[in-house]
Amino acid sequence: MAGSKEIRNKIKSVQSTRKITKAMEMVSAAKMKRAQDRMRASRPYVIRALQIAMHVAKANTEYRHPFLVKRASVKRIGAIVITTDKGLCGGLNTNVLRVLLQAHKGWRAKNLDVDYVAIGAKGLGFLNRMGATVVASAVQLGDRPHLDKLIGPVKALVDKYIAGEIDEMHIFATVFINTMKQEVRHSVMLPIPDRFLTPTGEERTAQTQQGSWDYLYEPDAKELLDGVLRRYIEALIFQMVNENMASEQSARMVAMKAASDNAGTIIDELQLIYNKSRQAAITKELAEIVGGAAAV
Repeated sequence: MAGSKEIRNKIKSVQSTRKITKAMEMVSAAKMKRAQDRMRASRPYVIRALQIAMHVAKANTEYRHPFLVKRASVKRIGAIVITTDKGLCGGLNTNVLRVLLQAHKGWRAKNLDVDYVAIGAKGLGFLNRMGATVVASAVQLGDRPHLDKLIGPVKALVDKYIAGEIDEMHIFATVFINTMKQEVRHSVMLPIPDRFLTPTGEERTAQTQQGSWDYLYEPDAKELLDGVLRRYIEALIFQMVNENMASEQSARMVAMKAASDNAGTIIDELQLIYNKSRQAAITKELAEIVGGAAAV
């Protein structure tokens, strides 16, 4: 059995750790509320932006934007991976990177090359260790995402898609369901699919109902659609980053609460061991005193 001093030091160490995890739990709880508010506020905008873009696209029969045209063959893939910059958030990053690794192995088995854009330091480090081709990255986004930091890396893949250098764009991210549940989503961004899942899990169609519209485009349809659809892609990335940040704070709060609870359990167990050790020492001293007195 360990000595009493060693057990006391261990108890103090665990108590210090519990103070840290408890503080991190409280900080994450405060940040989680703000992150959830931002995430919920931007959800309707993304869905409505796609509906408007598709409405205008179908109204013009003379021009088909590259974002809406499926390529005859897929030879190269572009993928955006959204993770966190910091750890201590449970299995949040592990889950999305596991899905990414499975998809990467499947693409490589089909002899498809992949260009990656990493948003978040954890994903960037994983891609570098994996030996993947990273064309752009955005890290150290802080607790509040800023669109100007995201546009550059996303534009690198979008320009490649328009130029025909890649044939599909995929996204890997975590969406917020509730405080206790976050889901990994792997979906195709470009070409824009006919049907897609909203962050809440609702299936929506990107195509509007058939109708006859007569629009006058100012400027022309090509420039207008290019601007509208690019804004939609940027808004979608911004939304997924918001979803990931809300998921991060929720997962970190839950993980730190579990760590605090476990630390309390360990402290109770160590305290019991310490009391037994101290009682054994007292009993031994009493036995020595009684034995000495009997000898005299």
